[in-house]
Amino acid sequence: MLKVTVTETISCTPDELLEFVMDVERYAQIDKKIRPIRWVRRDGDFTEFGFRPSVAGLPGPPTVSQMRRTPGERIDIRLAPPPANRLSRLTTDFDASFVCTPVKDGTRLVRTLNYRFKPWLGWLAEPLLRRRLNADVREEVRLAKQHLEGS
Repeated sequence: MLKVTVTETISCTPDELLEFVMDVERYAQIDKKIRPIRWVRRDGDFTEFGFRPSVAGLPGPPTVSQMRRTPGERIDIRLAPPPANRLSRLTTDFDASFVCTPVKDGTRLVRTLNYRFKPWLGWLAEPLLRRRLNADVREEVRLAKQHLEGS
């Protein structure tokens, strides 16, 4: 399994940060891993969207993800269930989260991505992607901080 975790304090409320993420078209402006967005369906605290991912600079197959928000606390992300993501599931399974905790200076964000590669691919993919994906997620969180703090 390839797990990437980045923690940062951002000068905003948890709800401001979580709403920014739920607006996937806006969030894609800072998260190059989910561009281009093909379509979005949102119903309150649930968003489903189609996109063409790029992980560590490598293009992936068309993908459908689902995000569920627990207001003021977190967003959990997973691949949409079958029949969506047939090609993606041939190589990996994926989930991610944004966990927010109010702190004195704003919100402590813990951003986590988990990739579980099929055994025939994991031995190669994990070492190749680990460093680059860590850098990509650090950059994503840095840009989210910059956007939300208006600097």
